[in-house]
Amino acid sequence: MKDANQSLIQQLRKENERLKKELFQTAKELSFFINTGKALTSTIEFQKVLRVIMEKAQKLIKCEAWSLFLIDETTQELYFGLVKGKMNKKVRQFRLKIGEGIAGWVVKNAMPIMVPDVRKDHRFSRHIDRVTGFKSRSILCVPIVSKKKTIGALEMINKHHVMFEKKDLDLLTKLVDQAAIALERSSLYQKMADLAITDDLTKLFNFRYLDQTLDTELKRSQRYGAQISLIFFDMDYFKLVNDRHGHLMGSKVLIEVAQILINSLRDVDIVSRYGGDEFVVVLPETRVDTATKIVHRIHKAIREHEFLKEEGLNLHLSASYGVSGYPDHAKTKKDLIRLADQAMYKAKSSGRDRICVVGEE
Repeated sequence: MKDANQSLIQQLRKENERLKKELFQTAKELSFFINTGKALTSTIEFQKVLRVIMEKAQKLIKCEAWSLFLIDETTQELYFGLVKGKMNKKVRQFRLKIGEGIAGWVVKNAMPIMVPDVRKDHRFSRHIDRVTGFKSRSILCVPIVSKKKTIGALEMINKHHVMFEKKDLDLLTKLVDQAAIALERSSLYQKMADLAITDDLTKLFNFRYLDQTLDTELKRSQRYGAQISLIFFDMDYFKLVNDRHGHLMGSKVLIEVAQILINSLRDVDIVSRYGGDEFVVVLPETRVDTATKIVHRIHKAIREHEFLKEEGLNLHLSASYGVSGYPDHAKTKKDLIRLADQAMYKAKSSGRDRICVVGEE
């Protein structure tokens, strides 16, 4: 009887210890998710929200790499919103089709997945590993779903020392449930902010943003003695594109021009649609001679580009350019734009498809 009582007491002690550990773990997780919620609601800036999500994911599960994928609504592709860990940062240039790779499959099916060995899973895409030199072994990936719509995925690669388990999946699912609300909120805020400063069609900056930013750049240049160059250009015979192929095709041409500009310029350059088929590029801390080289590059890129290729039209178009500089030519914002505009009209009247710099014959 005594032995039976001792055995029962030991069992109760073990059960008590187990319950205490579970209670401690539950309290720890509750505290973690409360703090996560506070961190996610403390900001509405999109990039800050992404950083909070990734920071919490890193604390939640120790891995070699973490990736947060988001859907580009324009192309319907997955891009790397944020990457952490040992994975080469160059990975951020890659995009996945929805359905491609583990993350693509997760987004397409709105279902989480644990892959203990990627070599044995046909859904795994080896392309990124081959290019970056990273070696994926195991993956845990969870969809980020907001209002019944999948907006991305959170992927964890190569858990330290052990395999992913169901507990990891449960914790990550709770995290992305919190993250989805914050991402949706910050994304909406970002879209509202973008509407105020970007052109609806080309997604370049609009005149309002150009006007405000030029003020800032001129003040900076005056303070530090730096130079600014401005390129004003207009597409040649653009009206003929609209007349012959319709306004929809004309709009697509302008979108392609915008992409050429983005590919030809630096991140610090301010690329804007001035109106109609007119564009303005502001080059901070750039001398006029350097700006002239840049505009020749844009000129060449536009001339060589086949517009509306996907529509089977393969149009070759040109543009006329004017270049002005501060303080070489202009002392004010108004004059900087006006002089470049006049130089552009000089290029038009001289036969189009030309570059005119203020002060040069």
